[in-house]
Amino acid sequence: MSDVTTAEFNEEGKYLRKIRSFVLREGRLTKGQAQAMESHWPAMGLDYSPAPLDLSRVFGREADTVLEIGFGMGASLVEMAAAAPELNFIGIEVHKPGVGACLGTAGEAGVTNLRVYHHDAMEVLEHSIADGSLTRVQLFFPDPWHKKRHHKRRIVQSAFAELIRRKLKVGGVFHLATDWEDYSEHMLEVMNAAPGYKNQSATGTVVERPDHRPLTKFEARGHRLGHGVWDLMFERIA
Repeated sequence: MSDVTTAEFNEEGKYLRKIRSFVLREGRLTKGQAQAMESHWPAMGLDYSPAPLDLSRVFGREADTVLEIGFGMGASLVEMAAAAPELNFIGIEVHKPGVGACLGTAGEAGVTNLRVYHHDAMEVLEHSIADGSLTRVQLFFPDPWHKKRHHKRRIVQSAFAELIRRKLKVGGVFHLATDWEDYSEHMLEVMNAAPGYKNQSATGTVVERPDHRPLTKFEARGHRLGHGVWDLMFERIA
């Protein structure tokens, strides 16, 4: 499970401030991760800029773009990029060893359709991603902040849902996944109330894990222990 940059909101969903403790967690890189950063950052790394990315220039082509917030060590993100070479993928992660691991895995896999940020996700979304530019946004296994007094720190809030909606194309999808049932209920409540979205679940609840989201080792272990995982997919309709 990966920590992701979050933000704090009041009870009405108004944005209050960034939680800065998540920003640029350096950590200790292994030798392999450090080598991967040195070898692959020039080709796959994105340095933060407050100006919107020119995606066609960054990837050298016109293609639909998927963005993942908080990719952890990056194994599933690289797997997705390798399985869908027709798509562009952008990952954002604040934990430097995770960025190094992702770059190393991508380099070994020969993936060329992936770019990564080592930066605060809220700043990247707000300033570096143009409105209406993304085909899918992925948020998998964010910190559940399971204590009730910490629920306001959960990244999935009404203001965040609106930010993601703006960044998606009409017809684009916000895909969320969590292994905390309580958080899935919170996500569902927030997203069902968010304007401009349609739940892709026929029952108005969760969906089966789609083929494009790989089954992680963490998740497979959870399945063996009888733990649940909940996927939600919401389409931007306006």
